[in-house]
Amino acid sequence: MPSRPLSPHLQVYRWPAAMLTSIIHRATGLALYGGTLFLTWWLIAAATGPDAYAAFQSIAGLWIGKLVLIGFSWSLIYHLLNGVRHLHWDAGLGFDNERVERSSWIVIAASVLLTLIIWLLA
Repeated sequence: MPSRPLSPHLQVYRWPAAMLTSIIHRATGLALYGGTLFLTWWLIAAATGPDAYAAFQSIAGLWIGKLVLIGFSWSLIYHLLNGVRHLHWDAGLGFDNERVERSSWIVIAASVLLTLIIWLLA
């Protein structure tokens, strides 16, 4: 086998924060689609009557229902903050590597913090 350079191994390679936020942005877009179906179910149940709403409440009140709602709200907040970051980039601002890295971590931390604040106050 010839002696040639190999690509970095997975144990050595570290994902850049911008790559991580790009993947999370796409995933939260999909999560927002699923969460919107959950909220649509809530609206239809509320409009249909007390029995349908009670059925929805029996699911939404479980830990899995609350987890879905918390995940939906985090997805919404993250997607919004990262979208603002992309608008900032569209204006040609913040493209140096240091700012991209810093803004990536700020968006992740701010979305988690805002989600916690919202759910603690709710």
